[in-house]
Amino acid sequence: MDDLRSLPPAEAAAERSPAWEAEVLPDESAKARKGRSRLRYLPRVLAGLLLGFFLLVGWLAVTAPLSKSLQPISPPQVTLLAADGTPIARNGAMVEAPVEIRKLPPHVIQAFLAIEDRRFYSHWGIDPRGMARAMWINMTTGRTEGGSTITQQLAKFTFLSSERSLGRKAREVLIAFWLEAWLTKDEILQRYLSNAYFGDNAYGLRAASLHYFHRQPEKLNLGQAAMLAGLMKAPSALAPTTHYDLAEKRMRAVLQAMVEARYLLAARAAAVPSPRLDVRTGSDLPTGTYFADWALPQARSFDPESYSKQTYTTTLDARLQAAARRAIGRAALGKAQVALVAMRPNGEVVAMVGGRDYADSPFNRATQALRQPGSTFKLFVYLAALEKGWKPTDRIENTPITAGSYRPENAGGRYSPTITLEGAFAQSSNVAAVRLFQKVGDRTVIDTARSLGIASPLPVGDPSVALGSASMTLLELTSAYAGIAGNRFPVAPTAFPAKSEGWFDGLLGRKRSLPDETHAAIEQLLRGVINRGTGHAARLRTANYGKTGTSQENRDALFVGYAGDLVVGVWVGNDDNSPLKGVYGGSVPARIWRDFMREALGERAVPASRGDPSGPIQPLDVPDLSNIPLGDVGNLQIDKGKAVVNVQVDGKPIDLRLDRNGLQINGNQVANELARGKEEGQRVLDRAGEVIRQGQEQLNDMQKKAQKQAKSGP
Repeated sequence: MDDLRSLPPAEAAAERSPAWEAEVLPDESAKARKGRSRLRYLPRVLAGLLLGFFLLVGWLAVTAPLSKSLQPISPPQVTLLAADGTPIARNGAMVEAPVEIRKLPPHVIQAFLAIEDRRFYSHWGIDPRGMARAMWINMTTGRTEGGSTITQQLAKFTFLSSERSLGRKAREVLIAFWLEAWLTKDEILQRYLSNAYFGDNAYGLRAASLHYFHRQPEKLNLGQAAMLAGLMKAPSALAPTTHYDLAEKRMRAVLQAMVEARYLLAARAAAVPSPRLDVRTGSDLPTGTYFADWALPQARSFDPESYSKQTYTTTLDARLQAAARRAIGRAALGKAQVALVAMRPNGEVVAMVGGRDYADSPFNRATQALRQPGSTFKLFVYLAALEKGWKPTDRIENTPITAGSYRPENAGGRYSPTITLEGAFAQSSNVAAVRLFQKVGDRTVIDTARSLGIASPLPVGDPSVALGSASMTLLELTSAYAGIAGNRFPVAPTAFPAKSEGWFDGLLGRKRSLPDETHAAIEQLLRGVINRGTGHAARLRTANYGKTGTSQENRDALFVGYAGDLVVGVWVGNDDNSPLKGVYGGSVPARIWRDFMREALGERAVPASRGDPSGPIQPLDVPDLSNIPLGDVGNLQIDKGKAVVNVQVDGKPIDLRLDRNGLQINGNQVANELARGKEEGQRVLDRAGEVIRQGQEQLNDMQKKAQKQAKSGP
């Protein structure tokens, strides 16, 4: 005891403990500590599992939203009509309204359950027994048997691709559990029947029932229901419209499955007659055209979640579309491609040609091709200058550019010490445009283009932009010219009736207009291109405005302009961007534009026959009578007994027509001048009358000469 007392407490305790206790206790203590250590990790494991569950639920909510199973898996059929109601294209799947399980006859539901998923109402999304049976059949018989449940099939064609992989199958199972957890069995079956593919471009039981038998699914008889249920195995291969014998054989298999599932007596199944098809949905309408391909996405946006087929009336004018085709057909294009787009000043597209032949190439060169606009872009340069205070009569240097790295040249080497803005625009002087671009500022020109709706990239600091080196679509460019034609911009091109401008549009500055003086000045420049410049081949009997464009090395040739209530852009070029031979903006594109506009506006596209060439010469059959210059004020055109005088009165474009009905004045500027003051307007009319008298005198002289020539014989 005395020895124990002298020991430290820990050692004394050890001496008192039996030997067996000293050996056992350390092991028991270690086990206890190990158990406690394991319990310490249990909350972390549970937290990890819970986090994984929430991540899985989040992933399913994002990748497999339940609302998606309510949407049609293929865009429903859309029929597009021309403005006069004529069908022009039909695109999309045959899709009808979803079915309701409670309204379907029992034999319709039983047919699908018997052949596709007999234990549908008892499993939780997957059927192990069905999968095992299918695997056994596949291994022992050589036949292919599917083991997917109806829920898995809904998950597959609603959320997943058609790839065959273990990863896709795993996702299919997860989504199947997800659907089973949140939807009732009837909801799953209803969505499955409303979306499944039945062949012949028909999606959903209602669409298939109407397509094959011309009756609603609520009225399907037993044979019809069995045939439709049989299509689920291979919709295209078993489609009764093309493979009726195979569809009938599969129908008998469905009826036998209904007998095995005790939905039907064998005698009843054997007595079911083969159903008669009643297909009434055939159509010879094209699924696409250049215009239809462009219009279809707009139509889809009107009701993106619709199950039913839709019909929309577009702005396409069948008469103008035919006129566009004829104008292009008459053009000497060689191997080059062509595009034409015609619209109203509010952006409503009335004609569109995206290439020579849609069957050969559906690529739409009017809406998809990014090409250089050439000198048609100068519209924005000169408009920016006019808005800065420049006048059409102001002069700018027109000599070769010898300084700097960028040295553009004028076509044909035509230069002069100076030139007016109007003359430079009409003759498409490149050096004048670049100098004006630099004086006004590139950012100002770009802002002007943006205000007119040009959204394509326009690089800052590049003087070649002034000559149209930045690419854009023909539709985009034509829309900008439409903004000038209607003096309201930007203009959004549309295939459907344009929405009227709301009160807030003007209040919030979404649309703007040019001051009358600026608008008149830019139209004066556009008119000069046709009267005295590069666009003379586009001349019409009515007032028309436009601009030619030819890109570098003649890779693109364009003419964009307007007359009446039509704004039209024409492009000619090669798809491989190779240079054109002998084609420029003022040649083939301008002539296509003129031919189209003549027919569109009621003018003759081709002069009438003059009869026997050996007969007497008529008074108007004299050379060069189609364009008679009237000094510095304009010119005189004569066609079929009508005299049209294109004049500039105080720099303002006015067209005066003289025929047996008297004098007609076509010029917005006259009205504008009268609105500014009676005295100034009267001065304009007096000047116009003087020009008319000059033209009439020249016309009389020419008629007298022609009559003298007629008396002397041909």
